Amino acid sequence: MTTLITDSRTVFSRELRPLLRDPFTIIFSMVQPLVFLGLFAPLLPDNSLQWFVPGIIVMSCLFACSMTGSNLLFEIQTGSHERMLVTPLRRPALLIGRALKEIVPMFAQAALIVAVCVPFGFRFEFAGAVLGLLILAAFCIGLGALSYTLALASKNQEWLFWTVQQTLLFPLLLLAGVLLPIENGPGWLQALAKGNPLSYVVDAERALFNGEIFTSATLSGLIAAAAVAALGLWAGVRAMRRSD
Repeated sequence: MTTLITDSRTVFSRELRPLLRDPFTIIFSMVQPLVFLGLFAPLLPDNSLQWFVPGIIVMSCLFACSMTGSNLLFEIQTGSHERMLVTPLRRPALLIGRALKEIVPMFAQAALIVAVCVPFGFRFEFAGAVLGLLILAAFCIGLGALSYTLALASKNQEWLFWTVQQTLLFPLLLLAGVLLPIENGPGWLQALAKGNPLSYVVDAERALFNGEIFTSATLSGLIAAAAVAALGLWAGVRAMRRSD
């Protein structure tokens, strides 16, 4: 276990180094969420930022983490990943360290989005926001791990990664009620939304950023994020063990 933790920390540091050298990538990945924020927020009623901003934070996490497998796909194509496989590092650490790295840009993006929105009237409860980001961190780990798993499965077919990623991205986003509320939709749409773990995470973030900590939405979001993290790590570690 000690070796696994050490190896995971090594991989985490390796993956984080390029991000620290070029932090502009964090801002670049926020372009779409900020565009949605700028175009949709003026169309919503007063105090809509309290409802809308937490969803945009989750959106930025979804966009960034779902695409992160492309980095691994590039390493596979250039032979860098193959060289990592023959190092003494444990195979699970190659996945765990990468997945843990997703937390850092998520925190930075959330801070930037909040900083942009506060001058326009957005208010948040600090304790609830911290707990919300911890829940989102678990979701980031799972989503990042799933993205890496998809990259490993698409190593000889790059188009497969982008096809699956783009096909799933917007249905997950819309069914989570990030841009528009689902409550007034038809029954079949609400049923699909209930099967989407992202919708529980979004509801939890909205409650927590508004200071509603001890609610069923918080508990549901925590369970959903933990389930995605567990599923992602299990699938990712399994795929990495079989990687060649």
